Amino acid sequence: MTERGPLKDGERVLVIDSRARRYLMTLKPGGEFHTHLGALRHDDLIGRSEGTVVTASRGSKLLAFRPTLADFVLKMQRGAQVVYPKDLGLILVYADIFPGARVLEAGAGSGSLTLTLLRAVGADGSVVSYELRDDHHRQATANVEAWYRAFGAKADNLEIVLGDVFNAPSVAAHGTFDRIILDLPEPWQALETAARVLVSGGVLCCYLPTVPQVMRAVEAMRAGGYALINTFEALIRTWNVSGQSVRPDHRMVAHTGFIITARKLAPAEESGDGSERSAAAGNVKMPWSERARE
Repeated sequence: MTERGPLKDGERVLVIDSRARRYLMTLKPGGEFHTHLGALRHDDLIGRSEGTVVTASRGSKLLAFRPTLADFVLKMQRGAQVVYPKDLGLILVYADIFPGARVLEAGAGSGSLTLTLLRAVGADGSVVSYELRDDHHRQATANVEAWYRAFGAKADNLEIVLGDVFNAPSVAAHGTFDRIILDLPEPWQALETAARVLVSGGVLCCYLPTVPQVMRAVEAMRAGGYALINTFEALIRTWNVSGQSVRPDHRMVAHTGFIITARKLAPAEESGDGSERSAAAGNVKMPWSERARE
C-alpha cells in the first residue's frame, strides 16, 4: 500500500538531513517540524513531489520522501522489540507468504511483522495475530492503525486477538491456516495448536533469539510431524562507495534472531503406515528429515 503523486495533507513524510539522520512526520497545513537544524514548514512540502529538497529556517537542506514500510518499522512506537527489516524479508520468502494466504501470527509485539504479513497476503488474504500482553496488544493495534490511517484505509483483513495462542480450541475457532509464524519465547508449546489449524504441507516458522531456544524448538518439530526443517540467521553489512574508495562500513547488522522453517506432514492415516512421519520426526534418519546439506 502506497501513495503516488504530490505529497498531501495527512501523509507521513521521511526527511533526511545532510548527515543521513532521518525524521518521520505527518504533514498538516500550517504545521512545523522542529529540529536542531531549525523549523521545517509543512506547507513547503504539501503539493511537492517526493525527492524534493527543502530548506529549514536555519538554512539547512533536507530531502523528503514518503517512508517505505521498512522506514516506518524502524521509526514507529515500540512496546516490544521489533522484527527488523533484514529478517522480515527472509520470513516472507522462506515461510512462503503469498497473496491470498491465511496466516496465524503470535505474538504481535509492536506490529512490525504484522504489517509485513498484511502487505504480503494482500486484500484476498488474512492475518490473525495473537498477543498475550495487553500493553503489546494496544501498541501493535495502534501502529497498524497509524500505518493505514495515512492512506485513509483500514486493515479489514486483520484480527489482533488479546489471548493465548497455546489455547488450541480458541485458535481453532478461526479455522485453518496456510502459514503460522511464531515470535514467541517458547514456540514448542504452540505445536498442539499448529497441529490443529495448520494445513498439511503448510509452513511453520519460528523467530528466536537464542541457541537453546532453537535447539528445543527444532527437537519439538522433529517429534511433532514436521519435515524439511531449516534453521538460519542473516547478517547485513553496508558498504561505502565514494569514487575509487569502496570499503565496508564499520557497523554490521549481525544477529537479531534465528529463523526456523518447517513443513507440516500429512496425518499418519494419510501416509500409509506412518513410517514417513516417524522418520521425519527423527526416529529414522531420512533425507527429508532436515534440509539437504550441499
